[in-house]
Amino acid sequence: MKKYCFGIDVGGTSVKCGLFTTEGQALDKWEIPTRIQENGKYILPDVAAAILKKMEEKNITAEEVAGVGIGVPGPVNDNGEVPVAVNLHWGHVCIEKDLEKLTGLKVKAGNDANVAALGELWKGGAAGRRSMIMVTLGTGVGGGIIVNEKVIAGAHGAGGEIGHVHVEDAITDPCNCGNYGCLEQVASATGIVRLAREELEKSQEPSSLRGRHISAKTVFDAVKEGDALAIRVAERFGLYLGKALSIFAAVADPQVIVIGGGVSKAGPILLDFIVKNFKKYAFTACKETEFVLAELGNDAGIYGAAKMVL
Repeated sequence: MKKYCFGIDVGGTSVKCGLFTTEGQALDKWEIPTRIQENGKYILPDVAAAILKKMEEKNITAEEVAGVGIGVPGPVNDNGEVPVAVNLHWGHVCIEKDLEKLTGLKVKAGNDANVAALGELWKGGAAGRRSMIMVTLGTGVGGGIIVNEKVIAGAHGAGGEIGHVHVEDAITDPCNCGNYGCLEQVASATGIVRLAREELEKSQEPSSLRGRHISAKTVFDAVKEGDALAIRVAERFGLYLGKALSIFAAVADPQVIVIGGGVSKAGPILLDFIVKNFKKYAFTACKETEFVLAELGNDAGIYGAAKMVL
């Protein structure tokens, strides 16, 4: 009788781990450091050790575990292999086979953004739906697309790379991906700072953003106070993201679009700027697509990873 499963979310600095029942109840959550030394060769052995230690601590046998789901910051192909994961210093890694050998458990791997989307669909902001687009607005812009409860990973594991669609011809410095004018450069936390600096340089207009450290949070705090310059920044952000999501909606036709990541902590006011632009550009049948804020926060990855093996 399979009673348990593990959800693992590998980040650049820490690995989040979760022990779940097969119904989705979180029984335990903990973290271990991500040891990226020597091309990340310690990461999977550390994960395996953490899982086996937890099973021993809880008196759980291998026969009771449905499996281990693991999300990683990079593309994962159909064979459970990671061609490259720059943040982990990984080249080609056979993540599913390697972790199965180390634990003796069934393993399913996926891209971290896709996995987080699955978590929100299972137990978060999109619970009860079958199709969704998730956008994570953090240092970068991540995404995940799920249609009829299936993650759209694509032929190269790059399905849902929302942050790397081209949205602006005028940007002359490269995105982290090497291209120019990506959505990530104008809609991430760092992208919002870029837009704010551009607006501050255009005029001498009074603004509470002048002479202080600028972040996505300070911009949206200023928006809530009615700061005209900050509102223009939010309008530009909303135009870029709303228009981009209208294109994705015409392809995937989701029931709901979930906005997550650190920037989403600005709250419902963030959605106002995105939704009005989405409605302006969306195909007729998609105009009323529901928008919600993510609910699982940093736990979305471990929930989604657990769901992958069930």
